[in-house]
Amino acid sequence: MIGGMKPASIFSIPSDLGAQERLQRRHMLARLGLAWLVMMQVMMFAFPGYLRASYVDAETVDTLDTAIIVMNWCSLLLTVPVLLYCAWPIWRGFVGRDPHDTHQQSMNWPIGLGIVVAFIPSAIATFRQSGEVYFESIAMFVAFVLTARYLALAARQSAGAAFDQRFDQESRLLAKTADRVGLYFVSIQIALSIVSALIWYMFIDSDHALSVLVALFVMSCPCAMAMAVPSAQAAARAIVLGSPPLSQKALIALRAQTVRVARRSLYGSLLWHLLMIPFAMIGLVQPWLAAITMLVSSMAVAFYAWHFYKNYTVGKPVGAGTVAINSSSA
Repeated sequence: MIGGMKPASIFSIPSDLGAQERLQRRHMLARLGLAWLVMMQVMMFAFPGYLRASYVDAETVDTLDTAIIVMNWCSLLLTVPVLLYCAWPIWRGFVGRDPHDTHQQSMNWPIGLGIVVAFIPSAIATFRQSGEVYFESIAMFVAFVLTARYLALAARQSAGAAFDQRFDQESRLLAKTADRVGLYFVSIQIALSIVSALIWYMFIDSDHALSVLVALFVMSCPCAMAMAVPSAQAAARAIVLGSPPLSQKALIALRAQTVRVARRSLYGSLLWHLLMIPFAMIGLVQPWLAAITMLVSSMAVAFYAWHFYKNYTVGKPVGAGTVAINSSSA
């Protein structure tokens, strides 16, 4: 209700949210929770592998090798439900259009490719009991992707269809821009990933080529870019809900600021990815670190939208049909 109680969060559940949308959010939250639980456990299982390089005596190394084999099998068993259940929306978007997924299909391709490229060699290495495994990177990647998508879903639901009509033209233009930027970014990033991996395999270090490929695939996910528009809209709606009835002039000012916030989030996240890509290409970014960089960009977009919501203040009416606007985010 306009002029009612101010929402506690731009990602809160609207009181008028339909049953289907609530069910969609619950399913996403269940997948997200399981992915995070498995991620933490698999990271613990990967710990013996991190320790192995620190020891040189044969007895300790043999003990760690045995522990690594056991932990790899445990990690494999835990990663399978993450792939089959938690990542199910990704696979639906990977092979075809998911009616419940508002992300473009192009965004699911790098995610799916990154998971497949990391999982198959890891499973083979587990069966052979030799080689690198990336189960912790897979679990982190899925958990972080679902986190970004849950925030985007919550932001879209919080914005609401009725509110979107007020920002209809701006929303369509910004959404098309975000889709176009994301498509170009993903296409170029996938090409760079393959070329970089081939260069590593043929000329630098063939053993490290897979790690470079997986890291670059992970970083090609434009999750933060997909959040830019809905998170800004959700913040604007929360501002309207917590304010007195706004005049047309006040709404125009709010729309303009919402567009600025969305654009800054979109191009800021793009810049972050572009800055991190060279480090991944030269082998300085491991797949798990690439997943963290992706999460950082998504959380930054969410935080900026929250900052916009908290700092954009609507003053008391100063005249008939007029509202004073003050924004520290401008």
